[in-house]
Amino acid sequence: MGKEKDSLHWADQMARAIVEREQYEPLLKEIVKKQGYLVYDEKTPSGKIHIGSGRGWVIHDAIAKALRDIGVKARFILSSDDMDPYDKPNKDLPESFNQYLGVPFRNIPSPVKGYDSFADYYFKQVTDKFKDFAIECDFESTGERYIKGDFNKAIKKVLDNFEKIQEIYERFYGEKPNTLFFNPICEKCGKIATTWAYEWDEEKELVKYKCEKHHVKWVEGCGHEGEMSPYNGGGKLPWKVEWAAKWPTVGVACELAGKDHFTHGGSRSVAIAIADEILDFPPPYPSTRKKIGKGYEFFTVGGRKMSTSKGAGMGFVESTEYAPAHILRYLLISTRPHAVIDFDPVNKNDLILLHERFDKTERIYFGEEEVSESEVAKHKRVYELSHIGKIPSKMPIQISFSFAAIIIQVALDVDKAIDLLKKFGHIPKEAEKKDLKELIERIKFAQNWVNNFAPEQYVFKINDKVPEDVKAKIESKQLECLFKLKAYLKEHKKVDEKVLYDEFYNIARSVDVNPGEFFKAAYYVLIGKEKGPKLANFIVTIGQDKVIELIEQL
Repeated sequence: MGKEKDSLHWADQMARAIVEREQYEPLLKEIVKKQGYLVYDEKTPSGKIHIGSGRGWVIHDAIAKALRDIGVKARFILSSDDMDPYDKPNKDLPESFNQYLGVPFRNIPSPVKGYDSFADYYFKQVTDKFKDFAIECDFESTGERYIKGDFNKAIKKVLDNFEKIQEIYERFYGEKPNTLFFNPICEKCGKIATTWAYEWDEEKELVKYKCEKHHVKWVEGCGHEGEMSPYNGGGKLPWKVEWAAKWPTVGVACELAGKDHFTHGGSRSVAIAIADEILDFPPPYPSTRKKIGKGYEFFTVGGRKMSTSKGAGMGFVESTEYAPAHILRYLLISTRPHAVIDFDPVNKNDLILLHERFDKTERIYFGEEEVSESEVAKHKRVYELSHIGKIPSKMPIQISFSFAAIIIQVALDVDKAIDLLKKFGHIPKEAEKKDLKELIERIKFAQNWVNNFAPEQYVFKINDKVPEDVKAKIESKQLECLFKLKAYLKEHKKVDEKVLYDEFYNIARSVDVNPGEFFKAAYYVLIGKEKGPKLANFIVTIGQDKVIELIEQL
C-alpha cells in the first residue's frame, strides 16, 4: 500500500483499517468510488471552542493525510452544527442574548459585526486558525444541508420508522420516548428547543407540532400549534438520530469523537443502531454495525476537563499564546488518541519538556541523533505528520527552549540574543536570517513565556549591583569560593562550559565547602536568588566580565 505499509504510527494503522473495510461493505465501496474517503467531524458553535476539540481536528487531519499517503483519495470535512439550539447563556456575551435561548445558532445575530450569524462567528474563530496548525479541511454547515434538502431522505425514513427508533431507545435506556424524533422550528417564535412533533402524516408528509411552554426547563415555548413539512430546513433531527443520518447523507468513512460519546448506551451506541437498523448504512470507522470501537481521550489542562458552552479551559484560538502551534500539533500527533493528554504550560515545566521531545524527534529525522531503526521510523513519521509547512532540506538550527528563555533574559531583545549565540558559538557565525527563522520564533516565544507564564524558577533579572541584603547572606567560605572563581575567570579569557563546570567542584573542594553552597552564593550575586539556570552555561552566556564585575562588588 505504499511507503507507509509498515508504519507503526496510529494514523497509518487507522488509514489501512478504513481502506480494508471496503471489502466487507459493498455500499461503502460504492460511495468511495464516487467521492473518495470522507473523514468527518462536527462541532456545535455554542461559544469559545476549547483545545480539546482541536485534538479531534488534528486526529482527523492526520488520518486523511495518512489515507492520501497510501495512494487513495481522501479529505477531511468539518461541519458546523449550526441548527442546534442556544441552550445555555454564554458568559462572554451580554444578557440581552438570552432572548435567543432555544433558537438555532444560525438564526441568532453575530455578537461581532462582519459575520453572518452567532454560529458563523464562533465557527470561524477556530477555522481561521487551522492554517497555523496545518489542518487541511473543507468546511460545511449542517443547517445548509438541511435547507438544501440533503437530509430529506433520512428525515422521511426516521419519521416513517419512529416506532422502531423508540424501541431502540427503550433497548438502551429502559423506556420509550414519546417523540417522533424531529424538532420543527416554530413558525411563530423561531425556537427549535421548545417544539414537540406529535403526529406524522405519511401521505401528506407533514408533521403536527406544539411549541410548548414547559417542554424544556431552561426556556419557555410560545404555545403555538401548527402543521408543516419537515423538509428543506423546517427543523432538525435530535442529536443522536442526526448523527446516524449524517453518515449516509454525507457518505462518511471515518468519524471519531471523544470517549464520552463512545460509552455503552451513549450517543454513538444509539447512532450505530439507527444507522444499521433504520438507515441500512455501515457506521464509519472506528465503529461497525455491531461494534462501537473507541473514541479519543480527553485533552485536559492542569487536570481540568474543558467545556465549550461554559467557556472553561484553554480556548483553541488562544492556545498559541501558551504554546507554538507546531509544538501543540506535535503533542497531538505523537500521542496515541486513546491516551489522555494533560498539558499545563503555565507555572510548570511541561512546555520545556515538550520542546525537548520535539527537538529530539527533529534531530532523529535529520540523522543528527542515533537511535534504533524502529525508533527512527517512528520519529520520522511523527515529524512528517506534525510538521507545519514544507519540511526543510536540512535540519533547522536548534537551541533548547530552556536556553532560549535564558538568552532572551540576558540579551533583553532578539537581535542581541542572536549576536550572543553567534559570539559564544551556539549557532554558526555565518548563519543568515532565513536560516534563523525557526530559532527567532523560538526566542520570541520564550520571551512571551518568561514574561507571562513561566514558573518563578525560570525567571530572573541579572543584577546591576549586588544588593546589600544579598551581601549579608554570603558567608566567609562562600565568599572565598567566589573570589577564586573571579581569579579563574580573569586568568582564562575564554572558558569552556564543561571545563568551567569541573572547576566549580575544584574550587569547592579547595575551600572545603559543599558545592551547593557555592552555587547558591553565585546565584545570589548574579540574580539575587538561591537557584537559577545551569551555572557554567549561565556564566558563559552572561560573559565573564559581567560576572567578575559583580563579584568585585563584594
